[in-house]
Amino acid sequence: MRHRIFYNPFTMVFTFVLLLLLSVVVSFLFFGLVSSAFAKLGFSWGDAFLLLFLCLIGSNINVPLTTLETEVHISNDNFVRAFGVKYRVPFKDSFIRKTTVAVNIGGAVIPILVSVYLLYIYPGAITYSLYGMIIVAAITKMVARPVKGVGIVTPALVPPLVAALSSILIIYHFPADHEFIFIIAYTGGTLGTLVGADLLNLRGITKIGAPVVSIGGAGTFDGVFLAGVIAVLLV
Repeated sequence: MRHRIFYNPFTMVFTFVLLLLLSVVVSFLFFGLVSSAFAKLGFSWGDAFLLLFLCLIGSNINVPLTTLETEVHISNDNFVRAFGVKYRVPFKDSFIRKTTVAVNIGGAVIPILVSVYLLYIYPGAITYSLYGMIIVAAITKMVARPVKGVGIVTPALVPPLVAALSSILIIYHFPADHEFIFIIAYTGGTLGTLVGADLLNLRGITKIGAPVVSIGGAGTFDGVFLAGVIAVLLV
């Protein structure tokens, strides 16, 4: 007699209901956490929900900026036989590889606009935010890696952790208003990640071989969006 160690004690219908409820709970938690982050930045809950909704919609929109062309050389060998002797005839061929550089609305444009708006409302935080951006950009540049066929890949938790820690250090090291800590964390997480992961690696994009490279994500939230939100939640 066989004894099954792993088995499903529930019916398929009940399992489906559980998965549906789990998805709803996770979605509410995500909406709640992101809305809380925007609320810490001074937005109302209504504005926070609107921003999140726009980011979700905009994450599926990539606006092409330019097309980069690279000449790729291919080396190969042909062999020719003459009077029983095999001769190697080397030759080189080349083709033009095109890479479209686009910007993601939800993952880059909206977070950038939010950062600019915050710095406009709180001009006293510009200098401290600049320090935070430089720190995040430098460390993100160090850990970002180009992946052929994909794009620039960055460890997900590094930018928000650096943004949160740098904002704390800046607030306690300089005579800055403590309320600026959330602005420093958000702008450092968004703009610092954007500069360090994307803009500083533009020269290496043509070597990646990806047909499309999207700044801020390719239909999904990448580091630029999440880094700012997670950084604000951490401080």
